[in-house]
Amino acid sequence: MSDPTLHHDSVSPVPPTDGDNTRAVHGGVQPNPYGAITQPIIQSATFTYEKTADVITYLKRKAGGQAVDYEEYARFGNPTVDAVERRLAALEGGDDALLYPSGMAAITSVLLSVLRPETHIIITDDCYRHTLEFCLTFLKKYHIETTIVPFNDIPALEAAIIPRKTRMIISESPTNPYLRVADLEKIVAVAKANRCLTLIDSTFASPVNQRPLAFGIDFVMHSATKYLAGHNDLLAGVIIGRADRIGALRESRVLLGGIVDPNCAYLLDRGLKTVGLRVAQHNANAQRIAEHLERHPAIERVWYPGLASHPDHTIATAQMKGFGGVVTFEVRGGDLDVTSAFIDRLRIPHIAASLGGVESLIQQPAIMSHYDKSPEDRLALGIKDNLVRFAVGIEDTADLIADLDAALEPLLQTVDNR
Repeated sequence: MSDPTLHHDSVSPVPPTDGDNTRAVHGGVQPNPYGAITQPIIQSATFTYEKTADVITYLKRKAGGQAVDYEEYARFGNPTVDAVERRLAALEGGDDALLYPSGMAAITSVLLSVLRPETHIIITDDCYRHTLEFCLTFLKKYHIETTIVPFNDIPALEAAIIPRKTRMIISESPTNPYLRVADLEKIVAVAKANRCLTLIDSTFASPVNQRPLAFGIDFVMHSATKYLAGHNDLLAGVIIGRADRIGALRESRVLLGGIVDPNCAYLLDRGLKTVGLRVAQHNANAQRIAEHLERHPAIERVWYPGLASHPDHTIATAQMKGFGGVVTFEVRGGDLDVTSAFIDRLRIPHIAASLGGVESLIQQPAIMSHYDKSPEDRLALGIKDNLVRFAVGIEDTADLIADLDAALEPLLQTVDNR
């Protein structure tokens, strides 16, 4: 059996100068004993030894921090999962990566493992709502204080630091649904000056468009369900970073039990091989659609980092290789029902949550993710009734634009009469 622990040594046959597609196909790949070009699914809960002496050798090598041929039990490691972790680390430019059953499992496991009672964290206000909820409610039970600061407000971030108590700064880039882009260099500068760790949720970017580790971020999190897997057929999350930090999290994962099934890891590995090609098409489609919608008379405003009108366009241009596959826009004069009717007229995108798959998905945040809120509470969160989030897939651009135009056509008469 191939050595599943070699990822601890940060060994990769792919030089860091290689391109996205080369990394996606070859990054972190090591020979397996079967000569199989595709990583085999090692579907086993436990692993056997020929004799008792082998058990003793395994325990001594592991205790000494040395590589072992395989783990004794799948909660400690699995060759299929380990292979995917090596590929993910190579894609993001990190030393090591750690897979979890979901993006939320990844971020909550990091916080539970790294933070201690009576410490303090800072999180930006445009982060994923369930991440915010976890920090404000669950961590509070462990006497961990959370301060929310406005997105990209560096003076507010600096003012929120509690000397010798603030342990971590958490942000997201780009954010949902307005695709705000965090100034990573400035966040890292504040963190280093105050000896804080940093964590960035980079799901909306993917490693193809943005690599926060290169800016000095300590932990990068992805919901691997999205662009990394790319086919809407699995749930997974990943944390990527420096070898010693991920090694410590690996020990915590054994205790917390957040283990990914090898079948899920296999599907993710297959999706990763085409992530460079897919994200390039996502980027191209979204850029053209954003530019088209910004000129459309039935659209009030478009939010996309690739547009000069976006508040973080300058940061995004300096920090990202591409601007992602999500376009958010406001239907001109639309209320909840008018906007819903527009979405219902579309032929290609499915009405669904999530993003990053080959199929285009579309939703109204006021209904899909914030239906439990009152209209007043939604507005306070910036969620308007006419807001639409379009997770653009890899279909032909012309077909997507024609579909949007046809669905917007009935709104043009209303716009003309105003």
